[in-house]
Amino acid sequence: MKVLLLEDEKSIRDFVRINLKREGYEVIEAGTGEEALDLADQQSDIVIAILDVMLPGIDGFEVCGQLRKKYPRLGIIMLTAKSQELDKVMGLEFGADDYVSKPFSPAELLARVKALHRRLTPIPEAEDKNEINIAPFTLLLDERKLIRVEQEIDLTPKEFAIIKLLAENANKAISRDEILTAVWGQFFVGDLKIVDVNIRRIRQKIEDDPAHPAFLETVWGYGYLWRKDVPDERH
Repeated sequence: MKVLLLEDEKSIRDFVRINLKREGYEVIEAGTGEEALDLADQQSDIVIAILDVMLPGIDGFEVCGQLRKKYPRLGIIMLTAKSQELDKVMGLEFGADDYVSKPFSPAELLARVKALHRRLTPIPEAEDKNEINIAPFTLLLDERKLIRVEQEIDLTPKEFAIIKLLAENANKAISRDEILTAVWGQFFVGDLKIVDVNIRRIRQKIEDDPAHPAFLETVWGYGYLWRKDVPDERH
């Protein structure tokens, strides 16, 4: 699996590269945001990007946003300053799937990469279980796509995982803790707000009026619910 590593400090970049290669990953290195974007265009088979926030030239947030628009299924992990909570929130807003706070251990970063890789890899399904129909949407599990009236809606890996979880439990309220554990893993250390940020992004993509969602409902004080078989007012 190919990993794009964007880090301007060579010592950190070397440290991360060595540990990723030990685990069998192929590492494509960049020292600036501009270089990372060029490499992403040249290397179409990159699966995960690890992006530092503080960079010369364009910063990691801008790189994240541009990569997310071009490659909606790319896994993105941000490297943030430990004391900067705002960096984590902004990274998620720009489309990141996960973040690791500096300083970090090789074990933590590798665990995040492996967990994200697993979520990006489709699990073989029986032929008759490749689709989940949550009218007016169809979730194609093998292709990891969400379709509405023959039009594909671009989703990040985390957004797809959230919709899949809610679709499999349509009309049933799922708590924020359950979503966090199912999508980010049992040992995720972070703020529950990561769930709300991703839900907000999903609504911007699927709802006709995100401020008054018809499909992805909030269960106040608990979590979220996918309302199945809502009439499609577009038709």
